Amino acid sequence: MKKDIPFALLPLLALLTLLHGAPVRAQTAAELSDQMRQMQAAMNAMQIKLQELESKQAAEPQGLTPEQQRQLNRTTVRGEALEEAQETMGFKGLKISGLIDPSYVYSQGQNRAGFQFLNSAQNGEYAYDNGAFGMAILDFQKEFEGGSKFRLTLAPNRGGGGIAIDGQSIVHEASVSIPLGNLQTRFIAGQIPDWSGYEVMQANQNRLVSHNLLFDFTLPAVYTGAGLDLQRSPWSIKVLLANVNSSRKNSGQKMPALAYRVDFYDYKREFNGWGFAGVHGKLANWRSTDPAGNPVSGQPYASDDTLVHAFEIDGFFSRGDWTLGGQIGVGMQRQAAISANALSGELQDSQWWGISTMAAYKLTPQLELVARLDYLNNSKNGGGALGYSFADSRNGLGPDLLGDAQRGANRSALALGGRYQFNTSTQFKVEYRVDRADLPVFLHKGSEQFQRNNQMLATSVVMSF
Repeated sequence: MKKDIPFALLPLLALLTLLHGAPVRAQTAAELSDQMRQMQAAMNAMQIKLQELESKQAAEPQGLTPEQQRQLNRTTVRGEALEEAQETMGFKGLKISGLIDPSYVYSQGQNRAGFQFLNSAQNGEYAYDNGAFGMAILDFQKEFEGGSKFRLTLAPNRGGGGIAIDGQSIVHEASVSIPLGNLQTRFIAGQIPDWSGYEVMQANQNRLVSHNLLFDFTLPAVYTGAGLDLQRSPWSIKVLLANVNSSRKNSGQKMPALAYRVDFYDYKREFNGWGFAGVHGKLANWRSTDPAGNPVSGQPYASDDTLVHAFEIDGFFSRGDWTLGGQIGVGMQRQAAISANALSGELQDSQWWGISTMAAYKLTPQLELVARLDYLNNSKNGGGALGYSFADSRNGLGPDLLGDAQRGANRSALALGGRYQFNTSTQFKVEYRVDRADLPVFLHKGSEQFQRNNQMLATSVVMSF
């Protein structure tokens, strides 16, 4: 194959040409011998140059200098060693994330203002003005070869375990996901947070500081059980047989609840989706005991575990600067109403339905304004929601103490606020919220008067990674 002549050899070729093309004349043997030596020397020099160039090209196929090639080799060896060490120590496929959400809250009804962060949810302290915010979360997720997944999410005091199970657990989620034949069909098990509604517990994914009325009073917090996760685009289906808000069943309790979630995502347009979720089965019934924890006397039908049916539909729409969200829910629990039957004294069923709507608009890529409006109809049999079977003057649940005991208050809430994305990991949020009831059921501490409304002002800084 013909090769280009290197520029460095041109002077040598010129010398050969001159020697070869010199005028013919009578030459002595000494002159002829001298010319031959010069030609041989020039040819030797050309051969050496060619060999050097060929060796350099072979040693530097990517145009690297020898030192660069040595550095590349060292980097490759180190990378392979780090990868092997990462796999040996269990770090391969591991993702760690987290957030903190220090909050400042003014609550008119509670007559207090101050910071709240990582405070306990024991002794009925969970409320709309002291709910799933002011938390710290550390999340560990690991995916193994073959597609199996492990997840452990820690959230002291304010997570699902601390709020719903015992008031002390730091575990929000502890779950496994194992593929069955393919990655779209999975067996799931462990403690799994509730998946209902358009809002989530994590502060970096929630637009306002507080949550809507349906989130706080009509939905479970966690499930403990096992089931299936099916992904069949555009459908996503999850189903569990589980304990609800409980890590184990007590003596005499044998029936798990059925919990499920179905979502549909419009992948062609990617800006809307909808889903529905439900829970059907026996859950803890706090009305089966009085506030001191004693069994209710003379109630042959009362138990500490009664049937619940709860169902909700939610959806979202997002395009340009606008995001809309909404949720409708309905539910009931046997013998869990706040008021017993006025004539027989027997416990009655609690019933509720509600709606929540949210609209958000981005003034700039960093600044978003948010408005949320909620309504909870909770008047039947004196009221009563999921886990709320006694009159609650802090949250505005139950009958008017001077009115009809068989009619509970209907609740509404309007929240206005916004969030500012300071940088990729930090948000600042502010919220002004007015809660109302159609009966005077909010006890204002300080004045010790029952009112029909309460006000809250809250701010928070959310840092996540």
